[in-house]
Amino acid sequence: MKVRIAKFIADSGIASRRTAEDLIARGAVSVNGEKIDTPVFFVDENDVVIVNGKKIGTKTATKLYAFHKPVNTMTTRADPNGRQTIYDVLPNEYKSLKYIGRLDYKTTGLLLMTNDGELARKMTLPSSHIPRTYIATVYGDLSKLDLARHGITVHGIKYAPMKIDVIEDKHLRVEIAEGKKNEVRIVLSAVGAPVKKLHRISFGKIELGNLPVGKIREINQKTIDLILKSF
Repeated sequence: MKVRIAKFIADSGIASRRTAEDLIARGAVSVNGEKIDTPVFFVDENDVVIVNGKKIGTKTATKLYAFHKPVNTMTTRADPNGRQTIYDVLPNEYKSLKYIGRLDYKTTGLLLMTNDGELARKMTLPSSHIPRTYIATVYGDLSKLDLARHGITVHGIKYAPMKIDVIEDKHLRVEIAEGKKNEVRIVLSAVGAPVKKLHRISFGKIELGNLPVGKIREINQKTIDLILKSF
Protein backbone atom coordinates (compact mmCIF):
# COMPACT_ATOMS: atom_id res chain seq x y z
CA MET A 1 0.00 0.00 0.00
CA LYS A 2 1.35 3.42 -0.94
CA VAL A 3 1.71 6.10 1.74
CA ARG A 4 2.75 9.74 1.70
CA ILE A 5 6.49 10.19 1.39
CA ALA A 6 6.78 12.08 4.71
CA LYS A 7 5.06 9.21 6.54
CA PHE A 8 7.32 6.69 4.81
CA ILE A 9 10.38 8.61 5.98
CA ALA A 10 9.00 8.96 9.52
CA ASP A 11 8.10 5.27 9.65
CA SER A 12 11.68 4.41 8.75
CA GLY A 13 12.67 5.92 12.10
CA ILE A 14 15.17 8.49 10.80
CA ALA A 15 13.05 11.60 11.38
CA SER A 16 9.67 12.87 12.48
CA ARG A 17 7.04 13.60 9.84
CA ARG A 18 7.55 17.35 10.26
CA THR A 19 11.31 17.01 9.84
CA ALA A 20 10.72 14.79 6.79
CA GLU A 21 8.62 17.55 5.22
CA ASP A 22 11.44 20.03 5.87
CA LEU A 23 13.91 17.65 4.22
CA ILE A 24 11.64 17.41 1.17
CA ALA A 25 11.35 21.19 0.96
CA ARG A 26 15.17 21.49 1.07
CA GLY A 27 15.53 19.06 -1.84
CA ALA A 28 17.17 16.35 0.27
CA VAL A 29 14.78 13.58 -0.83
CA SER A 30 14.61 11.65 -4.09
CA VAL A 31 12.44 8.75 -5.24
CA ASN A 32 13.63 6.35 -7.92
CA GLY A 33 16.37 8.78 -8.91
CA GLU A 34 14.18 11.88 -9.16
CA LYS A 35 14.26 14.69 -6.61
CA ILE A 36 10.87 15.56 -5.18
CA ASP A 37 9.74 18.91 -3.81
CA THR A 38 6.30 18.17 -2.39
CA PRO A 39 5.10 16.00 0.51
CA VAL A 40 2.04 15.12 -1.60
CA PHE A 41 3.85 12.16 -3.12
CA PHE A 42 3.11 8.49 -2.52
CA VAL A 43 5.54 5.58 -2.27
CA ASP A 44 5.70 1.98 -1.11
CA GLU A 45 8.42 -0.55 -0.24
CA ASN A 46 9.19 -1.09 -3.94
CA ASP A 47 10.34 2.50 -4.43
CA VAL A 48 13.95 3.58 -3.88
CA VAL A 49 13.85 6.49 -1.42
CA ILE A 50 17.05 8.45 -0.81
CA VAL A 51 17.35 10.95 2.06
CA ASN A 52 20.52 13.03 2.33
CA GLY A 53 22.29 10.59 0.04
CA LYS A 54 21.31 7.48 1.98
CA LYS A 55 18.77 4.86 1.00
CA ILE A 56 16.08 4.23 3.57
CA GLY A 57 13.83 1.23 3.86
CA THR A 58 10.77 0.10 5.70
CA LYS A 59 10.62 0.68 9.40
CA THR A 60 12.85 -1.29 11.69
CA ALA A 61 11.50 -2.54 14.99
CA THR A 62 10.70 0.29 17.38
CA LYS A 63 13.06 0.48 20.32
CA LEU A 64 12.53 2.52 23.47
CA TYR A 65 14.99 3.19 26.26
CA ALA A 66 15.07 4.82 29.67
CA PHE A 67 18.10 7.01 30.30
CA HIS A 68 19.04 8.56 33.65
CA LYS A 69 20.10 12.06 32.65
CA PRO A 70 22.83 13.55 34.83
CA VAL A 71 22.79 17.14 36.08
CA ASN A 72 24.56 19.76 33.95
CA THR A 73 23.94 18.10 30.60
CA MET A 74 22.10 19.56 27.62
CA THR A 75 19.35 17.59 25.88
CA THR A 76 20.66 18.30 22.39
CA ARG A 77 23.11 16.92 19.82
CA ALA A 78 25.55 19.77 20.23
CA ASP A 79 25.65 22.89 22.38
CA PRO A 80 26.95 26.12 20.80
CA ASN A 81 28.30 27.15 24.21
CA GLY A 82 30.33 23.97 24.56
CA ARG A 83 28.40 22.52 27.47
CA GLN A 84 28.25 18.77 27.94
CA THR A 85 25.31 17.04 26.22
CA ILE A 86 23.54 13.77 26.86
CA TYR A 87 25.34 12.34 23.81
CA ASP A 88 28.66 12.92 25.57
CA VAL A 89 27.40 10.60 28.31
CA LEU A 90 25.61 7.92 26.27
CA PRO A 91 27.61 4.84 25.19
CA ASN A 92 28.53 4.80 21.49
CA GLU A 93 25.92 2.21 20.51
CA TYR A 94 23.12 4.54 21.66
CA LYS A 95 24.30 7.82 20.13
CA SER A 96 21.95 7.49 17.12
CA LEU A 97 18.85 7.50 19.35
CA LYS A 98 16.44 10.43 19.46
CA TYR A 99 15.34 11.97 22.76
CA ILE A 100 11.64 12.22 23.56
CA GLY A 101 11.04 15.70 24.87
CA ARG A 102 13.72 17.52 26.81
CA LEU A 103 15.03 17.98 30.32
CA ASP A 104 16.79 21.27 30.95
CA TYR A 105 20.48 21.62 31.86
CA LYS A 106 19.98 21.34 35.61
CA THR A 107 17.13 18.80 35.64
CA THR A 108 17.98 15.15 36.25
CA GLY A 109 16.16 11.86 35.94
CA LEU A 110 14.18 9.94 33.35
CA LEU A 111 14.70 10.84 29.70
CA LEU A 112 13.20 8.50 27.12
CA MET A 113 15.17 7.67 23.96
CA THR A 114 14.04 5.93 20.78
CA ASN A 115 14.99 4.98 17.23
CA ASP A 116 11.49 5.95 16.05
CA GLY A 117 11.07 9.62 15.13
CA GLU A 118 7.30 9.37 14.78
CA LEU A 119 6.95 7.80 18.23
CA ALA A 120 9.03 10.62 19.70
CA ARG A 121 6.75 13.18 18.08
CA LYS A 122 3.53 11.53 19.24
CA MET A 123 4.70 11.08 22.83
CA THR A 124 5.42 14.78 23.18
CA LEU A 125 2.20 16.11 21.67
CA PRO A 126 0.06 17.90 24.30
CA SER A 127 -2.94 16.04 22.88
CA SER A 128 -1.38 12.74 23.98
CA HIS A 129 -1.87 13.77 27.65
CA ILE A 130 0.98 11.55 28.86
CA PRO A 131 1.72 12.41 32.50
CA ARG A 132 5.25 13.19 33.66
CA THR A 133 6.10 13.03 37.34
CA TYR A 134 8.85 15.00 39.08
CA ILE A 135 10.30 15.40 42.53
CA ALA A 136 10.89 19.11 43.10
CA THR A 137 13.00 20.51 45.91
CA VAL A 138 11.87 24.08 46.44
CA TYR A 139 12.37 27.06 48.70
CA GLY A 140 10.06 29.90 49.57
CA ASP A 141 6.40 29.76 50.52
CA LEU A 142 4.17 26.72 49.90
CA SER A 143 0.93 28.48 50.79
CA LYS A 144 0.01 29.31 47.19
CA LEU A 145 0.40 25.86 45.65
CA ASP A 146 -3.34 25.69 45.04
CA LEU A 147 -2.89 28.29 42.31
CA ALA A 148 -0.76 25.78 40.42
CA ARG A 149 -3.17 22.96 41.24
CA HIS A 150 -6.01 24.86 39.58
CA GLY A 151 -4.08 26.13 36.58
CA ILE A 152 -2.34 29.46 36.15
CA THR A 153 -1.34 31.95 33.46
CA VAL A 154 2.24 33.21 33.57
CA HIS A 155 3.46 35.94 31.21
CA GLY A 156 0.49 35.31 28.96
CA ILE A 157 0.99 31.54 28.76
CA LYS A 158 -1.70 29.32 30.25
CA TYR A 159 -0.53 26.29 32.22
CA ALA A 160 -2.89 23.41 32.95
CA PRO A 161 -3.60 22.28 36.52
CA MET A 162 -0.82 20.29 38.15
CA LYS A 163 -1.12 17.48 40.65
CA ILE A 164 1.07 18.51 43.58
CA ASP A 165 1.66 16.59 46.80
CA VAL A 166 3.90 17.80 49.59
CA ILE A 167 6.13 14.82 50.44
CA GLU A 168 7.90 16.65 53.22
CA ASP A 169 8.91 20.21 53.91
CA LYS A 170 10.19 21.75 50.67
CA HIS A 171 9.92 18.47 48.71
CA LEU A 172 7.03 18.15 46.26
CA ARG A 173 5.76 15.41 43.96
CA VAL A 174 4.53 17.16 40.81
CA GLU A 175 2.63 15.58 37.92
CA ILE A 176 2.03 17.40 34.64
CA ALA A 177 0.55 16.29 31.31
CA GLU A 178 1.31 19.18 28.95
CA GLY A 179 5.09 19.23 28.96
CA LYS A 180 5.59 22.89 28.05
CA LYS A 181 9.13 24.21 28.17
CA ASN A 182 10.37 24.59 31.77
CA GLU A 183 6.76 24.20 32.91
CA VAL A 184 7.40 23.03 36.47
CA ARG A 185 10.08 25.62 37.17
CA ILE A 186 8.04 28.51 35.72
CA VAL A 187 4.80 27.66 37.51
CA LEU A 188 6.31 26.93 40.91
CA SER A 189 8.34 30.13 40.75
CA ALA A 190 5.18 32.06 39.88
CA VAL A 191 3.40 30.78 43.01
CA GLY A 192 6.29 31.64 45.32
CA ALA A 193 8.05 28.27 45.50
CA PRO A 194 11.08 28.46 43.17
CA VAL A 195 12.74 25.17 42.29
CA LYS A 196 16.15 24.36 43.73
CA LYS A 197 16.39 20.83 42.28
CA LEU A 198 14.18 19.01 39.79
CA HIS A 199 14.23 15.27 39.12
CA ARG A 200 11.89 13.35 36.79
CA ILE A 201 10.88 9.91 38.04
CA SER A 202 8.31 8.79 35.46
CA PHE A 203 7.00 9.38 31.95
CA GLY A 204 3.63 7.73 31.44
CA LYS A 205 3.86 4.15 32.71
CA ILE A 206 7.65 4.11 32.49
CA GLU A 207 9.48 4.72 35.76
CA LEU A 208 13.10 5.59 36.40
CA GLY A 209 13.32 3.17 39.31
CA ASN A 210 16.85 2.46 40.53
CA LEU A 211 18.59 3.06 37.19
CA PRO A 212 21.99 4.60 38.00
CA VAL A 213 22.90 8.10 36.81
CA GLY A 214 24.21 8.09 33.26
CA LYS A 215 22.98 4.56 32.53
CA ILE A 216 20.40 3.38 29.98
CA ARG A 217 18.07 0.39 29.85
CA GLU A 218 15.79 -1.01 27.17
CA ILE A 219 12.01 -0.95 27.66
CA ASN A 220 10.25 -4.28 27.06
CA GLN A 221 8.20 -4.89 23.93
CA LYS A 222 4.93 -5.28 25.84
CA THR A 223 5.22 -1.72 27.16
CA ILE A 224 6.13 -0.40 23.71
CA ASP A 225 3.11 -2.12 22.16
CA LEU A 226 0.81 -0.58 24.76
CA ILE A 227 2.19 2.88 24.02
CA LEU A 228 1.83 2.42 20.26
CA LYS A 229 -1.77 1.27 20.65
CA SER A 230 -2.65 4.30 22.76
CA PHE A 231 -2.28 6.74 19.84
